[in-house]
Amino acid sequence: MSKMPRPTALAITGLFLATPAFAAAPKIDSGDTAWMLTSSLLVLMMTIPGLALFYAGMVRKKNVLATLAQSFGATCVVTLLWMIAGYSLAFTPAANASANQFIGGLHYLFLGPMGVNAVSPFAPTIPETVYMFFQMTFAIITPALIAGALADRMKFSAFLTYMGAWLLLVYCPVAHWVWGGGWLSSLGALDYAGGTVVHLNAGTAALVTALVLGKRIGFGTENLAPHNLVLSVIGASLLWVGWFGFNAGSAVAANANAGMAAAATQIATAAASIAWMAAEWIASKRPSVLGMISGAVAGLVAITPASGYVTPMGSLIVGLAAGAVCYFSAVHMKHFFGYDDSLDAWGVHGVGGALGAILTGIFASHAINSSSNGWLTDGNAHQMIVQVYGVGAVFLYGTAMTYGILKAIDWTIGLRVSREIEIEGLDINLHGESVQS
Repeated sequence: MSKMPRPTALAITGLFLATPAFAAAPKIDSGDTAWMLTSSLLVLMMTIPGLALFYAGMVRKKNVLATLAQSFGATCVVTLLWMIAGYSLAFTPAANASANQFIGGLHYLFLGPMGVNAVSPFAPTIPETVYMFFQMTFAIITPALIAGALADRMKFSAFLTYMGAWLLLVYCPVAHWVWGGGWLSSLGALDYAGGTVVHLNAGTAALVTALVLGKRIGFGTENLAPHNLVLSVIGASLLWVGWFGFNAGSAVAANANAGMAAAATQIATAAASIAWMAAEWIASKRPSVLGMISGAVAGLVAITPASGYVTPMGSLIVGLAAGAVCYFSAVHMKHFFGYDDSLDAWGVHGVGGALGAILTGIFASHAINSSSNGWLTDGNAHQMIVQVYGVGAVFLYGTAMTYGILKAIDWTIGLRVSREIEIEGLDINLHGESVQS
């Protein structure tokens, strides 16, 4: 029997180093941090100036500044509320003593506990300040999307109040359910970058808002066509570019998942624009510029929940489906039911977000992301059921809470401008300014 070699001091030291008595502190990665700062700025650009210009070009000239003010005002209000309580309500982990499966706690109230070198359990390779900022930009654009349904007729004071209340009472709880370790996350619902949290959530609120506010004066009898589609094309283009921060940034790292999410985003967006264009070409005998950019946004919306889970072929199918379905919902369904969703926030974001969330359950590939199993791709019908369940839960909660918020504002300060102001225009009456010829 041979004699065992005597262990050296180096070997003993290595043994202890390999099995530390406590877990090593998370290491902040400079590459991930740089990418997430860039992604945060791209998403902020989606609201100002992207969404602001996209919506402003589609209203009449007398309401352009008021529409721009809505996106800018929402950015300011949400930023402050996110710092005060929003981030805490959404992203205090459910394991924290002050949180639960339905709402986060007040651990991060005023961001007090967030030190310079702190990291979030949801993003261990970047400073928590960066993760908070990234999520802030999502929180900004989500309520701002609702403005597409209330264009031309809501008081600015009511709008700002609505944005703040909706952020805290609707967006933050739903974000916690899906991304903050809440109950939908525990069920296994997949939402890579916000199909339910952002788009279905905002789209549902938009539909409720359109119904509560009522139709614009002249809806169905007067020409309410966009006054400057050049602004809308510029806005849509900024949205398209900024969306790579939205989807690829949701990898929360500069890695392969970010790369695949970026590729899926580009493919789906182009496919949806082509699909909308084709549908409009068949129905109206010509493709409109408004249709092309609306189709692109529909593709961006639908691929958002799926971007980090689907193959390039899956993203192509999602995009084609989004273009066709959202064309029908925005152009035909709105006219059939007679509601005035001014800029098609429900038809594009609500319907597109729900469609994308459900298609995620069909096409999510384990080969792309180990946490996903789609119905067709990996034979997991359970995922499809979970996705539908999540869509239903967000829709029902958003409908009830949004209705309550709007009614409370209407009973106190009032929601809608007077008939005289609406006819003359919001710019001159609400802001004392107008766009000159």
